[in-house]
Amino acid sequence: MTVFIFRRAKQTDLEDIISLLADDEFGKQREKFFETVPSNYLDAFIRIDADPNQFLMVVESRDIIVGTCHLTLMPSLTFEGGLRINVEAVRIASSCRGQGVGEWMINQVLSLARKEGCKIIQLTTNKERVDAMRFYEKLGFKSTHEGMKMYL
Repeated sequence: MTVFIFRRAKQTDLEDIISLLADDEFGKQREKFFETVPSNYLDAFIRIDADPNQFLMVVESRDIIVGTCHLTLMPSLTFEGGLRINVEAVRIASSCRGQGVGEWMINQVLSLARKEGCKIIQLTTNKERVDAMRFYEKLGFKSTHEGMKMYL
C-alpha cells in the first residue's frame, strides 16, 4: 500500500512543481521548465508563501513529489460572510495518474476546507480536460458556472 503525505511546498520543491505543471498538453504551452528555476517562478513562490491565505500543497510518496495544487482561502460576503476555498493548478505526475493520488489529494483539500470552516469549495478546469472534469464529478463536484478569462 502506497503512503502519501501532503505538506506546504518549500522553495526547494519549485523544480518538481514546475515539472508537474509543464507535464501535460496545456502546461507544455504555458510553462517554461529549465534546469534552474527562473526568477519569475521564484518571485511568485515568495508571494504565495508569504500570504497566509495561500497554501501551495505538494503530495509526496517515498520522498518524491507526485502531486501539487494551489489553494486560496477567500473571505466572502456571500454565503452569509462564509469562507470559501479555491483550488487551482491541480497536477499529478503522469507516472502516478489513475492510482488514487488525485482522489487522496482532493480529499485532503476537503478536510482542510472543513477544518477552516469553509462554506464552499470551488475549482476551475479547462473545458478540454474531459478526463479531469469526469474525475471531479466523480468526487461530487458539479459544473454550476461558466468561467471567463481575459489574458493580459
